[in-house]
Amino acid sequence: MSTPNYTAPDLAYAALVTIDVQRDVLDGGTLGVPGTRDALAGIERLTAWFRRAQKPIVHAIRLYSPDGRDVDLCRRSAVEQGARTLIAGSPGSQMAGALASNAALDHELLRRGELQSLATNEVAMYKPRWGAFYRTNLEQHLRERAITTIVFCGANFPNCPRTSIYEASERDFRIVLATDAISGLYERASKELANIGVHLMNTSELLAGDSPQTVGRT
Repeated sequence: MSTPNYTAPDLAYAALVTIDVQRDVLDGGTLGVPGTRDALAGIERLTAWFRRAQKPIVHAIRLYSPDGRDVDLCRRSAVEQGARTLIAGSPGSQMAGALASNAALDHELLRRGELQSLATNEVAMYKPRWGAFYRTNLEQHLRERAITTIVFCGANFPNCPRTSIYEASERDFRIVLATDAISGLYERASKELANIGVHLMNTSELLAGDSPQTVGRT
């Protein structure tokens, strides 16, 4: 009798979740994270693959008010004192690279907690804090589409991606982290993620789909 593998990714029921892939977060941006520009190529590749496959994509983004009222406590003073990063409606708050759609992000709609449809099976959502599931309807959106597996990518691993991954694990999603489509990942974290059942794969491995871990439910 075979042992069930409850964490094995199943791409037939997978969604891509990008985290904070916004212009201000690229290297050299107002909230620049080293390595994010390098990771962007992998993020774009994953996004293009999910688009062609017509599989769900969710772009989770951050947006701040100029007065700082909705900013994380660790950054609130800086924004109150004039820092202009991820300000709702600013060019820097828009999605980066090929993730940007023909339509600009509707910041008012997003900040009301609504999903913005960007294309077939592709939406943007506002997350008010680190985790993509915190005070959002992300779980409902994924459950309604029978999603069991989430592929994560984006910036910056120690903060928002890591929090979102642990939130997804708490909700019993199967999880893949695209290791060449994420900034800020380090060796100890990789081991810790593997210990909670996260599958670490680069984009070539993931999109090849020839790993026994990526096909079929078990």
